[in-house]
Order: sequence, then structure tokens, then C-alpha cells
Amino acid sequence: MKAVNAANLAVRFFVVELGALAGAASWGFQATSGAGQLWLAVAAPVAVILVWGMFISPRARVALPPIAALVVELVLLGLVALGVAAAGPVWLGVAYGGIALASGVLNFALPG
Repeated sequence: MKAVNAANLAVRFFVVELGALAGAASWGFQATSGAGQLWLAVAAPVAVILVWGMFISPRARVALPPIAALVVELVLLGLVALGVAAAGPVWLGVAYGGIALASGVLNFALPG
């Protein structure tokens, strides 16, 4: 069980969390043009960081019950997956969403 948890934590950081930042930045850059393009490419990942740090991270500022934190996480990462699908190939958004969903549920279900 510890090996599964360790593997999930690695996927969670390298794919889900860093992917959320890259996906939000990509969506922000491609969602508009002109001066707003760079602004949104920076603001979107900052918003992801703020929500993650406030509600989801292990040292979250607002302590939510585990199921509520999972719901916030899945909504946030679902929005990122939609942004990735809108900005790039749809399959990438679907793949990211599936990995984020599986990792979030595993993180919730596994002890540790």
C-alpha cells in the first residue's frame, strides 16, 4: 500500500499539480490576444496556486473536511482540464482530467 501511495504522490506532484500550472498558463495565453494574453497566462496559474494553497494543500489555510477538499480539488482540476481541452488537443484535456480524477480519489482513499 505504501508503494501505491508513494507512486500516487509522485504522479500527483509531477503530473497533476505541475500540469495544472502549465495547463492554466497555456489556456490563459491562448484564450485571448494582445496585451491580455500575457496577463492571463500569468493570472490563471496564480489563481490555481491560490486555490490549491488555500483549500487543498496539506498545509491549507482553510481546513476543510477531507471530502470537501476533494470536491474543491476535483472542481479546480476539472476546470483546468476543460481549459487544456479548449486550448490544445482535446485528448490532452481528457487525459489530464482522467489522471487528475484518479489521483485525487486515490489520495482521498489511501491512508497516509
